[in-house]
Amino acid sequence: MQRVLVVDDDHLVADTLTLIFKKSGFDAKATYSADQALQCAREFVPHLLLCDVTMPGRDGLSLVLDITRELPSCRIIVLTGLYSNLKNVREQSNKLSRPVGILTKPCQPSELLRHANAILASA
Repeated sequence: MQRVLVVDDDHLVADTLTLIFKKSGFDAKATYSADQALQCAREFVPHLLLCDVTMPGRDGLSLVLDITRELPSCRIIVLTGLYSNLKNVREQSNKLSRPVGILTKPCQPSELLRHANAILASA
């Protein structure tokens, strides 16, 4: 079973996304900050990290750097609700050693699952 770690400071968003993955046959967990996610990822060892970009404290992009270093096989999709962030997110993700998926919020569950399955299949 594929493991997915969802990270979003909005609890409702994180819990809803986690439920979508669980109902689709994934083992999914929700966390609500970058620090909490990194600690959880070390134990849960997800196949996929679904991470909000803009969060209080450490942002999602700093978490992505840590995850790529500590869990090199983990695939990553970042989410942003701010269209003004897209250029920066794309620039930062292009600097990484492997592709990172980028989705904007809100997105349809079918689009999210299609994107997640595609990035996991490329592993």
